[in-house]
Amino acid sequence: MPESSFELLPGDPSSPVLLHVPHSAREIPPEVRAGLVLDDAALEQELDHITDSHTAELASVAVKFAGVRPWRFVNRLSRLVVDPERFPDEREEMSAVGMGAVYTRTTHREPLRAEDFDPAPLIERYFHPYARAMTEAVTERLAATGRVVVIDVHSYPSRPLPYELHGEGPRPAVCLGTDAFHTPPGLTAAARSAFSPFGKTGLDSPFAGTYVPLTHYGRERRVSALMVEIRRDTYMTEPGGPPGAGLERLAGALAALVDAVG
Repeated sequence: MPESSFELLPGDPSSPVLLHVPHSAREIPPEVRAGLVLDDAALEQELDHITDSHTAELASVAVKFAGVRPWRFVNRLSRLVVDPERFPDEREEMSAVGMGAVYTRTTHREPLRAEDFDPAPLIERYFHPYARAMTEAVTERLAATGRVVVIDVHSYPSRPLPYELHGEGPRPAVCLGTDAFHTPPGLTAAARSAFSPFGKTGLDSPFAGTYVPLTHYGRERRVSALMVEIRRDTYMTEPGGPPGAGLERLAGALAALVDAVG
C-alpha cells in the first residue's frame, strides 16, 4: 500500500502543465475491500473493465519524451475506493447509475456495495484529501507560472459498457473532453494536431467534460483543462491485458501536446 492514496510528481519549475491520472490503479485497501459485495474473481473482472489500465505508464513515458518536463498528479488507489473526478453531491449525473463519488454499482449495473452502505467515511478519508491536494497543486502552479494546463489522462473501452450514459455516440481512437469555460480553442486544436497520427479525434463523445478543482472551476480562466480519452484497443489488450506498441506512440503524441501548450 502506498503511504498516500495519491502522488504529486514534480516537473520542471517553469512548466504550467499538470498531467492528471485519476483512474489507472487497481489497489484497494483491505478495509475498503470488505465493503464490496463481489467475490474475488468478480472483483478482478470489474477492475479489468473500470480501470484505465496503463495510463500512469503512458503519462510516465510522455514525461520522458517531453521537451519540458510536466508535473503529474497520480491516483494510487482504484476508483472503486472513491472516484476523485465525480461531484460529491447532486450535480453528479453518474449517480443515476450508482457511480457517484463512491460507486454502489458495477460497470454492468450490478450491486457493488450493500444498499444501506454509508459513503461518508470514504468521502472523508479519501475524496476530500485528494481534492485538497489537487487544488494545492493547481494553485501552486498558478502562482509559479501564471497559468495552468490540466491534461486529464484517461482510457475507455472500444465497446460500450452498460453503465455508460452516452455510449451510443462515436468512439474514436482519441476523444477530447472539453469544458466551455476552461477549454480554450487553442488547447483543443493543439490536441487534435498532436493526436492526428491516430486519425480524426472526437469531441465529447462518448465521454465529455474535464477536471478542474472546484475552487477554480468556473472562476479562474488561467486554469485551462482538457480530458484525453484514449480508446483501449489502440494500446492494450482489452479488457485488462498488457500494453502493446501503441502505448509508446500515444505517449509521444501526449508529449507533443505537452510541449505545444507548455
